[in-house]
Amino acid sequence: MGTPKSSLLFDQANVLVVGDVMLDRYWFGGVNRISPEAPVPVVRIERREERLGGAANVARNAAALGAKLGLMGVIGQDEPGQVVEDLLSQSSVQSHLSRDATISTIVKLRVIGRQQQLLRVDFEEAPTDTVLQDKLTQFKQVIGQYDVVVFSDYDKGSLVNVADMIATASQLGKRILVDPKGDDFSRYKGASILTPNKSELIRIVGQWKTEAELTEKAQGLRAALELEALLLTRSEEGMTLYQDNKITHIPTVAREVFDVSGAGDTVIATLAVMLGAGAPLLEAVQMANVAGGVVVGKLGTATVTREELGL
Repeated sequence: MGTPKSSLLFDQANVLVVGDVMLDRYWFGGVNRISPEAPVPVVRIERREERLGGAANVARNAAALGAKLGLMGVIGQDEPGQVVEDLLSQSSVQSHLSRDATISTIVKLRVIGRQQQLLRVDFEEAPTDTVLQDKLTQFKQVIGQYDVVVFSDYDKGSLVNVADMIATASQLGKRILVDPKGDDFSRYKGASILTPNKSELIRIVGQWKTEAELTEKAQGLRAALELEALLLTRSEEGMTLYQDNKITHIPTVAREVFDVSGAGDTVIATLAVMLGAGAPLLEAVQMANVAGGVVVGKLGTATVTREELGL
């Protein structure tokens, strides 16, 4: 495929991830009986794991490939926030996180019994305006250190200033990647590449019946947002890359799907590192497709290694 093989190239990739930072907690246990209080399984917890989630998982994935990483977001002044900081340090990610004492760190707690997710409990609050304004100022101070910026939007409130951040990064000639959310993509105007999945794109352009209709809608959105490219991730259908007067479809890598959570994080992280290492866009997309195929075979938010990608 001609993809970069040297770790030196990956070491030269400087990536800043900005977005909604979360902590993913997993409680694993055995299920041997039904509760007498309600018709639900009783899980006896035997093991616990904590992993970086949301934008932090994007940063973790990119760092696992050898890039130099920074992460900007908001966490609470609490125990989960400290766990996030500790995990970032272990993953060699430079923390630019802001602490908001008035909120709790976003936590997603998953209870797993017999290798099956039985329950998810979410704890989340939106950051305050003061902290968000400080983050915009901080973004302008640190962006010069990085070549590629990834905005990881989970619609949790950390990216209300994303339009200003994109304008700042664009003026400095940075490559800007966005994993979008919500009903309004106009705030991402001027980014380099958007990576929506099918459901996210449908919310913006509506349903399509034919591939030709999809192409028309996708290219119309790409032009309206002045993007270099739009990368549509299509689950078992692979990916389609829309560029000016050019469409490239990349078939999915056939693998057993175990868990799709975090696959989008892995895709955009791999794409960012490849581009930061100097790979052409199509090669970067092809490798991101391979990475997505690897990570869905793992439980929960996970990373891929250069070895797994054949690099």
